[in-house]
Amino acid sequence: MSKIIFITGASRGFGKLWAKALLERGDKVAATARNVNDLNDLTEQYGENILPVELDVNDREACFTAINQAHSYFGQIDVVINNAGFGLFGAIEETTEKQARNQMETNFFGLLWITQAALPIMRAQKSGHIIQVSSFLGLVTLPVLGIYNASKYAVNGLSETLASEVKDFGIKVSLIEPNGFSTDWSGASAFQTEPNEVYAPIKKAFAEGATPDSWGKPVSTTKAVLALIDAENPPLHFLLGKVAYPGVKQVYSERLAEFEAWKEVSAEAHGH
Repeated sequence: MSKIIFITGASRGFGKLWAKALLERGDKVAATARNVNDLNDLTEQYGENILPVELDVNDREACFTAINQAHSYFGQIDVVINNAGFGLFGAIEETTEKQARNQMETNFFGLLWITQAALPIMRAQKSGHIIQVSSFLGLVTLPVLGIYNASKYAVNGLSETLASEVKDFGIKVSLIEPNGFSTDWSGASAFQTEPNEVYAPIKKAFAEGATPDSWGKPVSTTKAVLALIDAENPPLHFLLGKVAYPGVKQVYSERLAEFEAWKEVSAEAHGH
């Protein structure tokens, strides 16, 4: 049975790839982009099965309008995929206030506004699946991506809480947490801070740490994402790529060991 999907950031990268795969298999898609001309190829091919929506997710009112437009056009919304976002590369000390706020506005607040807009519709339906495109950097961190890491940790905290709040309404929540993939995320879509030379060695080590094999192939994610959308009991956390799992496992193992080493001191701090 076909589904009705609302997806943000569909002009390129994962968003466009997944929107096309959904349309190809017969689903109906409301696809948002800052410039809807970037969706012309999909609208020409799939006609009334795609609703192109011009949207800047930083605009809360526009997010509500876009969701309601999609609901009016298709009659329901089965799945929301919050995919809009970008990467900010640079040391934390280098980051300007504007850069930090812009990163959080898009990656966190834009996702929040779309989520809030979709919830009343899904509650009325007594069904729905909200899929947040986070990152494995919402579970672990890498240097030179501090504000990006923070935005994705915020997305994860929000979405874990959301899952506990809406499960009784028949609404499911999933976090897609990819490792690095060869999309525009680290290229044309990325932003860079003004470099401070004291961080040059850290940036050099970071760049040299990645091998060609570190970056996944975006097209290979489609089957996994379709499986997530179709799952009767989808996971809350869904890692994408072969780098994410060992990285997360190592960090969480080290974290648990550190908690264990300090547990007596921690317990004494409780006071009774």
